[in-house]
Amino acid sequence: MANELELKYGCNPNQKPARIFMKEGELPIEVLNGRPGYINLLDAFNSWQLVKELKEATGLPAAASFKHVSPAGAAVAVEMSDTLKKIYFVDDMKLSPLATAYARARGADRMSSYGDFIALSDTCDEETARIINREVSDGVIAPDYTPEALEILKNKRKGTYNVIKINPAYRPAPIEHKDVFGVTFEQGRNELKIDESLLKEMPTQNKKIPADAKRDLIIALITLKYTQSNSVCYAKDGQAIGIGAGQQSRIHCTRLAGNKADIWYLRQHPKVMNLPWIEKIRRADRDNTIDVYISEDYDDVLADGIWQQFFTEKPEILTREEKRAWLDTMTGVALGSDAFFPFGDNIERAHKSGVSYIAQPGGSVRDDHVIGTCDKYNMAMAFTGIRLFHH
Repeated sequence: MANELELKYGCNPNQKPARIFMKEGELPIEVLNGRPGYINLLDAFNSWQLVKELKEATGLPAAASFKHVSPAGAAVAVEMSDTLKKIYFVDDMKLSPLATAYARARGADRMSSYGDFIALSDTCDEETARIINREVSDGVIAPDYTPEALEILKNKRKGTYNVIKINPAYRPAPIEHKDVFGVTFEQGRNELKIDESLLKEMPTQNKKIPADAKRDLIIALITLKYTQSNSVCYAKDGQAIGIGAGQQSRIHCTRLAGNKADIWYLRQHPKVMNLPWIEKIRRADRDNTIDVYISEDYDDVLADGIWQQFFTEKPEILTREEKRAWLDTMTGVALGSDAFFPFGDNIERAHKSGVSYIAQPGGSVRDDHVIGTCDKYNMAMAFTGIRLFHH
């Protein structure tokens, strides 16, 4: 491995020269294929840390789908139902545990994952490579690749797909630096370990969090550790189902992530699962169409002269009442926040998306209002006492 890697340009084409380098020692990565860019590598290093911590915390293979230095999805290898396999479009594939984790991570928010950078906690196997091969993606980082997986990935995107191998034993220095406007910032790395010990302080009347929900809260918190702040994450069944990143207002984070969680669940509605697609519709067109069909702008894909581009027959509208009735059946969702909830309005919004369990730092002057709103809905909430800002 070398100690530097020249890049085509930085964040934008006008930002030259560009490179990554080590002040001491060698780079912990080896580019096996392609030519990763500046943003690709930011995604690669952030996402690798996320999946590494998910694997350490849960003992399960983990995967993440990153876009613009925040996760669009993150998951561990929990076996999927037939419904999830269908809405993730992998019901025709053989799935290893690692492939299951990536299918979940990619499936959380397929619109945002379009053109993602992928991180895998374990050696990329053939089953995972085959899922990656049929999706639009910029690259992947993993500790290793089987020969079969590497061959598949090297042929993706006409041979230009970015494949990065990282040394899993690499440990960065405990002090990190970043230059902004010619000024160097220095801080200790965020080495905080996230586990069930953070879920012990429970100020709500309901103090029962089952094992699966604790796992989901840990997944949400680890995901937030690598999400641009402010950020909120909804999780269920071993995966993130809605991530709100980079919002200035906490309630806007909660709404954004909640809307994504709602879309994830609405995609499981029978009307959506049985949409009469035309043959050979492109995957991106199908994903975009589902997103619009679920929204209040459904006429954009159901109007006469337009629906014929996507469907063999005109689908029935999924009405607002039908959507609300379906969403009312979503329960057991876990919610993590990277900083305290300042008002109970966040809890009110979370309730609409089936949240039953919450983990947040606590410490607001309005904690009593937040706790009272949780009690109103019999939610169990843990005060972690830790903030997870990431910039």
